[in-house]
Amino acid sequence: MRVLLVDDDAELVSMLSDYLRSEGFEVDSASDGESGAAAALTGQYALVVLDVMMPRVGGLEALRQIRQHSRVPVLMLTAKGDDIDRIIGLELGADDYVPKPCLPRELVARLRAILRRTTSQAEPTSSNQPLTAGELTLFPDRHRVEWRGSPVELTNAEFQLLAALLRAGGRVLSKQELSEQALGRPHTRYDRSVDVHMSNIRQKLGAGSGPHAPILTVRGVGYRIILE
Repeated sequence: MRVLLVDDDAELVSMLSDYLRSEGFEVDSASDGESGAAAALTGQYALVVLDVMMPRVGGLEALRQIRQHSRVPVLMLTAKGDDIDRIIGLELGADDYVPKPCLPRELVARLRAILRRTTSQAEPTSSNQPLTAGELTLFPDRHRVEWRGSPVELTNAEFQLLAALLRAGGRVLSKQELSEQALGRPHTRYDRSVDVHMSNIRQKLGAGSGPHAPILTVRGVGYRIILE
């Protein structure tokens, strides 16, 4: 429950820190992307909240540095209506985003959703048997994915989306179902998170959207996994 807030807005950081502590979180902060990335890589935090616009090293560059060495969940704070930063952040490996100005209650809800996903991966359950589809294998208990025998590094959000598709057994899952099952929140009309995460998964599998891609887009509906 230890969170790192990385934002150069001291007033906002103070307000969010107080609210998060009242909700049971431990909170540390950094005021620029360089120190924030360094702190995030210490392994001391369950979550990182990272603002996009900061001096010296911005949030997107900080995220890039973090993802080179760590899968720690990252939630981006983006300017309201700035879809470009949101998409770039998701493409770089952010788990989720919240537009600024944000309500502390919404931020906490998003953080708890991410924590539920990451915590469930560590809990032994009967659903932790390997999931397979052709040359794709996902190991829920080990947070490991193999494609054609080689390991694939996925973020927590990407891992959960792929697991949801595999558990569906070839059935089409709508974006609403995928968002609720894998991201822990409802899908909204202009939210492109699921699409961007799916694009990232395809690229990491090296399969793109061609005839051998294991993930099929069902236009106007959602996605399904190819089982053979």
